[in-house]
Amino acid sequence: MKYSSLMAVTGLPGLFELVNSRNDGAILRSLEDNKTQFVSNRVHNFSTLESIEIYTVNDNVNLAVIFNAMEKTTIALPNAKDNAAIKKYFETAFPDMDFEKVYASDMKKIIKWFDVLKKNNIEIKLSENTEEEAAK
Repeated sequence: MKYSSLMAVTGLPGLFELVNSRNDGAILRSLEDNKTQFVSNRVHNFSTLESIEIYTVNDNVNLAVIFNAMEKTTIALPNAKDNAAIKKYFETAFPDMDFEKVYASDMKKIIKWFDVLKKNNIEIKLSENTEEEAAK
């Protein structure tokens, strides 16, 4: 499973792997329970993880940059229910994050997604096209 095939879907918790796409939606496999389901694009919006950017005090950075910083830190992931601990964790793991624009709910989602990626042994690496676009 590649990082480039992973998606977040509005209204559905967790992360999904794109199995197949159709005109009216996509067939997705949940990374948490491996269930495959059809999801309509009339009801939900799809975002590939590669396309998600996070506000920083400078330029926005790709979500993969945040995940890679989280991998490098020696601090354990905080409890997802403790907003203060989550903010403190990101102040250490990625201090350039713009904490006025990135809400606690966003940070919780990042932590949950990172945990799912680690449990599924997914290498957090942008595809070459995305890396070239980020360099521009």
